[in-house]
Amino acid sequence: MTHSSPEKILQVGFGFWSSKTLLSAVELGVFTELAKQPENLHELQTRLGLHPRSAADFLDALVALGFLERTDGVYRNTPSTDLFLDRNKPSYVGGILEMSSHRLYPFWGHLTEALRTGEHQNETRHGGEDFFGALYADPQRLREFLRAMSGLSRGANMAIARQLPWAQYKTYVDVGTAQGDLAVQIALANPHLTGIGFDLPKAGPVFDDYVAENGLSDRVRFQPGDFFKDELPRADVILMGHILHDWGLDDKQMLIRKACDALPDGGALVVYDALIDDDRRQNAFGLLMSLNMLIETPAGFDYTGADGCGWMREAGFRETRVEHLVGPDSMIVAIK
Repeated sequence: MTHSSPEKILQVGFGFWSSKTLLSAVELGVFTELAKQPENLHELQTRLGLHPRSAADFLDALVALGFLERTDGVYRNTPSTDLFLDRNKPSYVGGILEMSSHRLYPFWGHLTEALRTGEHQNETRHGGEDFFGALYADPQRLREFLRAMSGLSRGANMAIARQLPWAQYKTYVDVGTAQGDLAVQIALANPHLTGIGFDLPKAGPVFDDYVAENGLSDRVRFQPGDFFKDELPRADVILMGHILHDWGLDDKQMLIRKACDALPDGGALVVYDALIDDDRRQNAFGLLMSLNMLIETPAGFDYTGADGCGWMREAGFRETRVEHLVGPDSMIVAIK
C-alpha cells in the first residue's frame, strides 16, 4: 500500500503564513537592523518596536524558515539575507518584496475572481488610479521602484553581460530600461560597447544618475520614448528584460516586429522573462508569474521558450535559441 501524506498540501495551503512573515520582516527592517550588528531578543524587539507578546515567535519563525540564525540567544542574518535584504546594500531586493506586501498580497486574495472573470484585480478594479501612472507621476516613488526592479533583475542582467557573444557587436539598446541596470552591467563587462537605455522620459534622471554612479556616462546614454508610439532606436543588439510578459499577444508580436525592423542583418534580439518550460511542468515561478500578470494587467501573460521563438520566427528572425540565466529566468536570443 502506498503511503500518502497531506504534508505538501498543507505546506502549500498555509504558504501565505511563511510569505507574510518574511514580507513583514522586510517591511519592519529586521535584516537591515541586523546588518548593523547582531542583537539579542530584548535589544532587537526594542529597536524594531515589536510588542513583547509575539516578538520571540516572530524572530524564531524567521530562524525556522532559514532567514535568520540564532546562537546563544543572539540573532544575526544569514549570508543571503545579509546580502539581499539589507536596504543599505546595492544588492537589496527587498524593494520589490515591500511592494508585494503593500500591493500584491491583498490583490492575490481575489485570484479566484480573476480566474472566473479573466479581469485584473489591482487598483483599477474599483476605479482607482493606475499604479504605474501614479508611480511615474511621483519622482521619489519612481526612483525607489526602479531601484527595486534593478535588484530583482541584477543576477539575470549580469548573466546576459557574460553569456552573449558580445565581441561580435558594437552597440545595444535596452528597451524599457528602468534604472538601467541591464545597460550598465553589459557596459561594465564589455568595454568596447556603447549602449542606449530607452524608456519613458520620466525614467531619464534616474537612469542618468545610475549610469554616472558607475562611471559610464561616456558610453551609455538615455533616449526617451514610448515603445508603443515610437520606433525603437537602431543598434546591433536590442534587449527586453521583463517586458513582454506585461502585454497581450498582439502587443508582444508588435514589439518583436519593431525590434526586427530596428536591427541590421545579423543583429540580435534578446528577450528575457521567467520563461515557462515547454512542457509546462517545472518552472512553477514562471506559471505563478503568469497568474500575477492576470492580477496586475488587462492582457499580460508569461510564455514558454517555444512560444517566444515561434513569434520571433514569424516576425522574420532566421535563428532562435533559449538559454538559462539564473533562477527562474531564461533568455531567448533571436538572430535576424
